[in-house]
Amino acid sequence: MNSVSDQSGKAPLPGAAQADAVEAFIEKARRANLAAASDRGRLIFALDATMSRRPTWDVAQSIQGRMFEETSALGGLDVQLVFFRGFGECRASHFVSGGQGLAALMAKIACRGGRTQIAKVLRHVLDETQGRRIGALVFVGDAMEENVDELCSLAGRLGLLGVKAFMFHEGGDATAGAAFREIARLSGGAYATFDSRAPRKLAELLSAAAAYAAGGLPELERRAGAGEDAARLLLSQIG
Repeated sequence: MNSVSDQSGKAPLPGAAQADAVEAFIEKARRANLAAASDRGRLIFALDATMSRRPTWDVAQSIQGRMFEETSALGGLDVQLVFFRGFGECRASHFVSGGQGLAALMAKIACRGGRTQIAKVLRHVLDETQGRRIGALVFVGDAMEENVDELCSLAGRLGLLGVKAFMFHEGGDATAGAAFREIARLSGGAYATFDSRAPRKLAELLSAAAAYAAGGLPELERRAGAGEDAARLLLSQIG
């Protein structure tokens, strides 16, 4: 797996140069949103692998295959695993096209103590959009220990590029919940909570998010119309 770089700390551009940079970014967002709908779906699956999430890691590993179910009829789905843990470690895998490949990657990872690195994840997703279109970001975590305004700024940039963040929150930490909701809102995505003691809900959320990444809004609407609660929940929020 490759390390995810952190490119924060750049000085702001002055006056006209800043305006030019904003216009260039908006034009890039416009081009990204016009990407061909026929592209194979690509989803970034990001996980907090700090020690507090150790009990849930095995659960996530056992149900992650749901993200690949039923997406073949929609053109298929490629998933990249991103995780952070320990002292500044944040890594991204290559894209895999099947549940067994993702399970093999997750099996190699053990949770380690450390602080959250959500900003690195969001920057990584922004970098990935420079290559090919990213259908969605799915993030699973239970805490937020960073500057929330920085995270919101990055989430807004994702929204301009058409990358929705689906923030799935384990537990009841209020600080994390508020931050995750804002990241979801600013990116045009959705927020949902789950309990590690009820893994079925997380499985359904992952499945619905994968369906969106592979088939777009029409597929999410189809699933919601068929009575899928997770699809309805996501659809009620996405912008």
